[in-house]
Amino acid sequence: MQKAEGRRQKAVGRKQKPLTGRISTMVQEHLRSQGYRVNRSLPTAFCLLPTIFLLLTAFCLLPSVVSAQQVVDKMVATVNASGQTRCQVCLITYSDLLWQLALQPDAVLVNPSSDELNRTLNLIIDQRLILQEAEKLPSIAPTSDEITAARDELVKAFPSQAEFQSRLQRVGLTAEKLNEIIDQRVKIEKYLDFRFRNFVVITQTEIADYYRDVYVPRLRSRAPGQIVPTLEQASPSIEKTLTEAKIETDTDAFLDNARERAEIVMLSPV
Repeated sequence: MQKAEGRRQKAVGRKQKPLTGRISTMVQEHLRSQGYRVNRSLPTAFCLLPTIFLLLTAFCLLPSVVSAQQVVDKMVATVNASGQTRCQVCLITYSDLLWQLALQPDAVLVNPSSDELNRTLNLIIDQRLILQEAEKLPSIAPTSDEITAARDELVKAFPSQAEFQSRLQRVGLTAEKLNEIIDQRVKIEKYLDFRFRNFVVITQTEIADYYRDVYVPRLRSRAPGQIVPTLEQASPSIEKTLTEAKIETDTDAFLDNARERAEIVMLSPV
């Protein structure tokens, strides 16, 4: 599902800037989404920050054993939020990190390490950069059948449906929010197909070289004595492998370029 996950993890983009008044509207929108009443005459984000940080600090002092619905969220970063007032994919919250971890079967949910949270943050930044481009193409909007199929495929990665639901509940991930995340993932998949897969060309020479230099030696080392498939028999799987490798390379280059141009603002360390 997530081709972008295969890219190498890098430090957050060069254009990280301190929080300024330009994202005050986004702060207000986030507070409204959390159920707070926010007057339009509020001061800029700079003036609002002390109040927000005091609230977050106070909540952090609450007992650690709380239900999923009581988890207090915090803003972690923004991606290309300058000038945006209602950009749903520009803001990254702590919940976004937990939800990403919950959808990875082997990820730790209880007190995840700072390294793990930062790896997850970088992954989500990559996803948001692709998603912001994908949303410029309405034609790739996922269908309900595509979302259902993607959700079913995701569940298969877990030991059971019950385990899957348990992880969602532990991080407060509702069915509605899960569908939104899956919708975004399918958009990313379709955008990468549109942007890269349709233009990948694998030649017969590349397939033959891979068969000789990689496929046959690897198979013989892993399964000595096993009959080696012929080049003709192995060609479809080799072509698929080379195609995915080229898409990943192209995705890496795209994300490197996107990070160079992006405005990534870190709001809170994790």
